[in-house]
Amino acid sequence: MRGGNGKVAYIDTQRTFRPDRIVPIAERFGMDPGAVVDNIIYAHPSTSEHQDNLLLGLAAKRSEKPFKLLIVDSVIALFQVDFTGRELAERQQKLAQMLLLLIKIAEESNMAVFMTNQVLADPRGGRHVLARAATTSLMFRKVRGKQACLRGV
Repeated sequence: MRGGNGKVAYIDTQRTFRPDRIVPIAERFGMDPGAVVDNIIYAHPSTSEHQDNLLLGLAAKRSEKPFKLLIVDSVIALFQVDFTGRELAERQQKLAQMLLLLIKIAEESNMAVFMTNQVLADPRGGRHVLARAATTSLMFRKVRGKQACLRGV
């Protein structure tokens, strides 16, 4: 759909982003790989507070640099490191505040937000703060001896 011209903000909490993967995708769609890679702004936060600050900075600059897509991969990873044990309630509160900021950025900027997360429990139970913030969820599951399963939640 020629969306490769839009700017992308990529917040990578686990250092998994590889720009070299973008090249064959761009080439497949007849796009200039260098131009596509240049449209991706990448950041690697080291703490959940740093992640929040990156989002606040993005929100402040959204008028001068209009992004079409914001990717946060993985949205909860740094919160799990920064808040452990008895700090679960504080972690959930801080995570909920960050998710509200993501929703505000998306709505006010007409920007798509894509979040990844590794879920160890079923998020449909209603208790998981991420499940309430997402409008569309996809669940990938490993199945032994079979292909991976994908389903909308």
